[in-house]
Amino acid sequence: MKEAVYIKGSTNVSDVENQLPTYLLLGRSNVGKSSFINALTNRKALARTSGTPGKTIVLNYYLINSSFYLVDAPGYGYAKRSKSMQNEFIGMIDNVIHNHPKIISVLLLIDFKVGPTNDDLEIYDYLLSIGIEVNIVATKKDKIPKTRQYKQEKEIKKVLNNPINFYSVSNTTKDSIDKIREKILQGVEGYESH
Repeated sequence: MKEAVYIKGSTNVSDVENQLPTYLLLGRSNVGKSSFINALTNRKALARTSGTPGKTIVLNYYLINSSFYLVDAPGYGYAKRSKSMQNEFIGMIDNVIHNHPKIISVLLLIDFKVGPTNDDLEIYDYLLSIGIEVNIVATKKDKIPKTRQYKQEKEIKKVLNNPINFYSVSNTTKDSIDKIREKILQGVEGYESH
């Protein structure tokens, strides 16, 4: 990923010239999406990280290699948000998934240490039910001692019914970041060659 540029924040998918292949990032508010974007693109501050979960309230569009978008969606499951605000977010995500013409896949970020929460499982089941490709990205792998990582990964996969596309990553040590980067770039190439 040679080029990475922040384009804009938007609440409406039609606000952005969306004729480019797109990867949508979903995850709980404090799962580390901004840090993941920065690690993925090798930029220290492309996506602003926040100490306050739930700060992202728009879809943030990042143009990568002038050929595709990474779209960071608002975090879900943040307790301090009002119910109407949470419903608004669900509507916005629905809108993107159903009205964006070129979504390749969803990158669903879950916390490696915590494991899939009920919110994660609900979103995952919903995405599978509408037939969209989901890549599970388990973040913060380095927060667990190496001796426990294999067992933890096995347990997470079991809860998720052993997904085909599963990556446990560390934004700090860059563990498996290359693998998910490669998968994304191959997805874009495959999409463009259709």
